[in-house]
Amino acid sequence: MSHSALDLACMASLVKFTSRSMKTSSPRPFGASVAHSTSGSLLLQALNGVRQEFDPSAHAEVRAIRLATKKLKTISLAGYTLYTTCEPCPMCMSAALWAGLDRVVYGATIEDANRHCNQILIPAAEVAARADMSCLIDGPLLREECYALFTHPRMLHAFRDWSSRKK
Repeated sequence: MSHSALDLACMASLVKFTSRSMKTSSPRPFGASVAHSTSGSLLLQALNGVRQEFDPSAHAEVRAIRLATKKLKTISLAGYTLYTTCEPCPMCMSAALWAGLDRVVYGATIEDANRHCNQILIPAAEVAARADMSCLIDGPLLREECYALFTHPRMLHAFRDWSSRKK
């Protein structure tokens, strides 16, 4: 699938935003943004906050959706696209469907993430296909750049400290 210049710009911006976390004591490879589907106008960006918020549901996509609906004061994100550095897990894809997003565009695949941390290995497209709601799924886009977030030396060190991964 060919991607638009708008998609490439939005994803590149998200990768840059997410990569800044690699310079902190809490690096995170999972980032998400919500942008207007037509203009590409960025509404907001968010990082995974599971460990920081002690909330297993605080995935980057869910946080971005929560923040976007609050900012717009509506539960509908129709007219918006969710960009994410990694293919959404079933929880995140379900949230995207419930929010009425037009599209989800992802970078790294769920299989890529599973090399480093636990994942529920159900593709986002399968979750969407089994729903009564519609949302286009597009990816991977800038997969190498997004997967580089997972393999950054600081992130690899952090993964070793994450207790969620069963050895």
